[in-house]
Amino acid sequence: MSRSAAVHVPTSDAVAQAKAAARELSRFTSKRAPKTLSVHAEGGGREATVTLPKEAIELLVEILGQMAMGNAVTVVPVNAELTTQQAADVLNVSRPFLVGLLEEGKIPHRLVGTHRRVRVSDLLAYKQKDDAHREAVLDELTAEAEKLGLGY
Repeated sequence: MSRSAAVHVPTSDAVAQAKAAARELSRFTSKRAPKTLSVHAEGGGREATVTLPKEAIELLVEILGQMAMGNAVTVVPVNAELTTQQAADVLNVSRPFLVGLLEEGKIPHRLVGTHRRVRVSDLLAYKQKDDAHREAVLDELTAEAEKLGLGY
């Protein structure tokens, strides 16, 4: 994630447009084949027809869905490296907590001089594993509560 990447919170007009666009484009995600879409500029003028792979359409629908909820979106390649603050932001934890995870070896990282860098793919692998662990613990707690008749 580059430092120059601008983050723009969508305006209310952009939110409305994103909702409509996501709804329309989501109809194209059910088939496996690439899709050919036409893009027209408002007010006439420029027009293009492009063929997009199914994965690109799914990603575009996800981006539009996030925008429709008023969220800013940034696309980061999985081989990109993040600073510890950026990585902490992805996990929604403090930077010191993240540094602890790095020092414990729970997330791979490398040093660039004295600065730690974390690959997005390693961060997402940790997050997926941690989410699965949390879900398993929650399932266990729910089963225990049901067994004790606590109304869950």
